[in-house]
Amino acid sequence: MTQQSTAVARAGALPLGTVVTSSGRVSAALYPGDGFGTPPFSRDDLVLLDDALSETSEVAHVRFSVYIGELGSDVVAGAREILAQAPEPAHGALIAVSPNTKDVVVVSGAQVAGRVNDRVAELGVSAALSSFKQGDLIDGLVAALRVMATAVDRP
Repeated sequence: MTQQSTAVARAGALPLGTVVTSSGRVSAALYPGDGFGTPPFSRDDLVLLDDALSETSEVAHVRFSVYIGELGSDVVAGAREILAQAPEPAHGALIAVSPNTKDVVVVSGAQVAGRVNDRVAELGVSAALSSFKQGDLIDGLVAALRVMATAVDRP
């Protein structure tokens, strides 16, 4: 587990039609008729993940985030860079999954590092692995979020 101290990205740096919600999540609007392209997850999966992020962030008083994608050769450094882009990264925790390399990394911000510690991260990753092995990233991420939110010490 690592500690992180970074600044919040400027709201003006967000793409047109994108805002940071009060919970810290980034929400983007589409123009009428624009589609999402070909998202890798169903709408129901994305709603499930969004709900889990909202609920667990509220329960644990930690701004949980999830990233699925390449993390680079140093997966921990890659995850730290991604957390640094999240709203209030010092109060956040990121579960980063690199499907191609099968790496799972949990990093936390400086203000929550004592609460989202190695034990909490290990519990979350353990909760996710069964679903991950079956190829179900969303269920694994939701399980990890719920276990971590339950295991985090309250402020």
